Amino acid sequence: MPITRTGRSLGRQFGWLWAAYAVSTLGTWLAFDAFALIAILALHAGPAEVSALAAAGPAVAAVVALPLGPWVEFRRKRPVMITMDLIRFAALMSVPAAYALGMLGLTQLLVVAVVVGAADIAFTAASGACVKALVRPEDLIVANGRFESTTWTATMLGPPLGGVAIAAFGPVMTVVGNAVSYLLSAAGIRAIGGEEPRPAASASPAGAPARLRFRDLFAGWRYILADSELRPLFANTILLNGLIMATAPLLAVLMLGPLGFSPWQYGLAFAVPCAGGLLGSRLAPRLVERFGQHRVMITAGWLRACWLPWLAFVHSGPGGLLLVMAVEFGLITCMGVFNPVFATRRLTRTPPDRVARVLSAWSVTSKASIAALTALWGLLAAFTGPRTALAAAGLLAMATPLLLPRRDRTSPEKQREPLG
Repeated sequence: MPITRTGRSLGRQFGWLWAAYAVSTLGTWLAFDAFALIAILALHAGPAEVSALAAAGPAVAAVVALPLGPWVEFRRKRPVMITMDLIRFAALMSVPAAYALGMLGLTQLLVVAVVVGAADIAFTAASGACVKALVRPEDLIVANGRFESTTWTATMLGPPLGGVAIAAFGPVMTVVGNAVSYLLSAAGIRAIGGEEPRPAASASPAGAPARLRFRDLFAGWRYILADSELRPLFANTILLNGLIMATAPLLAVLMLGPLGFSPWQYGLAFAVPCAGGLLGSRLAPRLVERFGQHRVMITAGWLRACWLPWLAFVHSGPGGLLLVMAVEFGLITCMGVFNPVFATRRLTRTPPDRVARVLSAWSVTSKASIAALTALWGLLAAFTGPRTALAAAGLLAMATPLLLPRRDRTSPEKQREPLG
């Protein structure tokens, strides 16, 4: 396995892509829960309406985004990324515009959430292919580690900064900040420069973009399910990530309700452990150099599944707050190691002409499963209580490592279907 120096430069083009990712990610976390706060504070929505907004937006976006994977595959990736950034900018800016005119409503918030969610999926699909084109295979783990560390830095800094902005200017201004971050991201991607060739399989004999066929909609899932390593990784990550996200509202209800934690304590419990993501993402390339990708991925995959059950034992007082912080720190550290290695393996096993469709299928399934599991665990908590629902999610999470691939396959098997 090639040895990769973790501190090496990955080139000017990657630097611009990384900068674009950093500014848009910070903007996203700056406006964390902004729509829910706008619905509550400005539109006086009730719990049912806020929950419907949170669940319906990603679910409908996943359906809307279904044809975007193959559509992205047939086109140059950087123009697609710039277009998706501009769409997200325009959609988000419609919120403060409507608010200023006194015309903002829940329906518009839902439509904007769907548009932004669908554009997120298309952007993610195109960006994965872009990274694979810009970075040498031996440097992918370093590149993904830098994206992961950026994500956790933004997660740690964004919500507190957003809280200050909300206190000073109101939640609508954080939406403006998020919108501007997408405009800056588009400028960064435009600055990458260089010539990006049209995908070889994207043109008809006449030179026009290939026509999207119905069978192309499901090509990403077909490739994932046919690959002996992607298939178990798909099942593992979709289920575990869905369970992790499904526990978030349950823990919020428990901590902010019966246990009596204040909002700032609740925010602190999740902001401080994000340092574990920085630690894990910095460790990941070094661990891979020493132990290899497969061993690190499997070990981190097992370790990250062991933390959720402990959330069922959270109690009031400083001890309970420290318990949540310790559990979240352990979970996020393991995720910080696992995620860049997993992302590298996924890109390595996917041919360049399939990356957009595979990543789109992955994102669509992830958004839909998170929405479904969040709704399901909400119903379970309504009947059994949030603590019991947290315990059930934790026990199921502990079984998810059984889905991880057991063998190390360093190259994709020759099981591809024809593109024609």
